[in-house]
Amino acid sequence: MFMTLKQLRSLSLGLSLTALLGFTSCGSDNGSNIEIPGVDGPKVSLIQDKMLVSMTFEAVELDGGLRYSIPRYPNSWLEIAPALNSNGTIMTMSLALSDIMNSDLLLLDPQSLPGGRALPGVRTGALPSVAFSIEKFNNMSFYVGPEVFGFFIPATLGIDNGIASFRYYIGDKRAGTISLVGADTNGENSGLLLMLDMNANTKRSLKKYLNRF
Repeated sequence: MFMTLKQLRSLSLGLSLTALLGFTSCGSDNGSNIEIPGVDGPKVSLIQDKMLVSMTFEAVELDGGLRYSIPRYPNSWLEIAPALNSNGTIMTMSLALSDIMNSDLLLLDPQSLPGGRALPGVRTGALPSVAFSIEKFNNMSFYVGPEVFGFFIPATLGIDNGIASFRYYIGDKRAGTISLVGADTNGENSGLLLMLDMNANTKRSLKKYLNRF
């Protein structure tokens, strides 16, 4: 059941995304996300009016950190920096809820996965998207649809051709799907695709939450 506005106002500013969105699990779901070799995460949380996503890539090394603006998401940014406890790189995304729910994004040109393969679980194989590249991470994409929001992050996974999809959980609640995308026939465009459920009820809850700020 989704929380009322009164209940939302009683929560702290560090409210978890699970508590706010009221994602439900079904069947034999056990709330465990797949472990991805060489990648810690992605981990998703909600802090004030931002959705925060973080992940660490063990095989990617940087000499220094950089912050980037995300095209078409004017209040959002992405940062990469050396991980403090390893030789890898940590990526942090701060995504404004107002950007995620901007209906103008639905007018963007539909795009499939980088390299042209169809988006898994999407009937048309493509969704309105913005694509861009940053240092060490080429061909990133952010996707938005009437009931979904997600992103593709390039990563070396050591698998070829295939795409494997799994339930994605925030806490012990199902929140969407995560797909491991193997390299294509050219040996390119492997990575992680996270798709979060954003149905009408979820959006209404987020809009109520945003009214607090």
